[in-house]
Amino acid sequence: MKKEKSADPSGSAKQKKSAFRFNRGQLCIPYGLFLALFVIFPLLLIIYYAFTAKDGSFTFGNFIWFFSSPSMLYNLGISILIGLTTTVICLLLGYPVAYILSRFPERRRGILLLLFIMPMWINFVLRALAMREILDLFGMLGKYNFLNTIIGMVYDYLPFMILPLYTTLIKMDKSLEEAALDLGAGKAKVFTSVTLPLSLPGIISGITMVFMPTMTCYVISGTFSNNKVTIIGKLIETWFGTGDNWHYGSVIALVLLIIMFLSTLIEGKFSDDKLATRGTNL
Repeated sequence: MKKEKSADPSGSAKQKKSAFRFNRGQLCIPYGLFLALFVIFPLLLIIYYAFTAKDGSFTFGNFIWFFSSPSMLYNLGISILIGLTTTVICLLLGYPVAYILSRFPERRRGILLLLFIMPMWINFVLRALAMREILDLFGMLGKYNFLNTIIGMVYDYLPFMILPLYTTLIKMDKSLEEAALDLGAGKAKVFTSVTLPLSLPGIISGITMVFMPTMTCYVISGTFSNNKVTIIGKLIETWFGTGDNWHYGSVIALVLLIIMFLSTLIEGKFSDDKLATRGTNL
């Protein structure tokens, strides 16, 4: 009997230990809570306000207001135009820079890359104000509002295009280029048939990191155009803030979210596996 009594406490202790056993799945709990509180819940609020009126009744009137308002459509078009123009310029400037950096020796490569990353360590607003003063010295401020906005966007977001391109180019198998040269292809043919297709994942990543933020970065558009160029991000801030109409602000935010979702869906078709396969088949 004594042996049986002494065995019971040890067994219960083991059960308690097993009940509190840690597993890796529990690490997802903080992330799940954060996702629910700061992503899903705000998104549900936006959807609710977008499809309701001020009295709480269901309506499509907010969407009718947005798509029937010439000023809203104009600002949406300006936002897309600024995003596309900035992305194209950043790509044209960033690709040669990333390509040259990837060809440098490893010791010099890190120093040169640091020179492009260092401006990102400075406060975003300070960089914008510094460039604004430079434009003012050249007499451009207040005269070329759209051009000044593009300059400001390119200045702030160019590193976001260079970094993914550089990362893709540095990981590319250089033996493929050497093989193409040995087979008689010229340097231009090697670039268009081997280097460029294999760097498409970096191009897509850079486009994503530049196009989407520049559509909503109203701080730069307001700073460089003296608030003469209004993009969709400013409209969201206006209706949620001074406009005191969360229903209109939610509609604009939801339309922007749909545009971003469609652009991401299109970019998702250019997956790394597909692009890598396409590049090796050329």
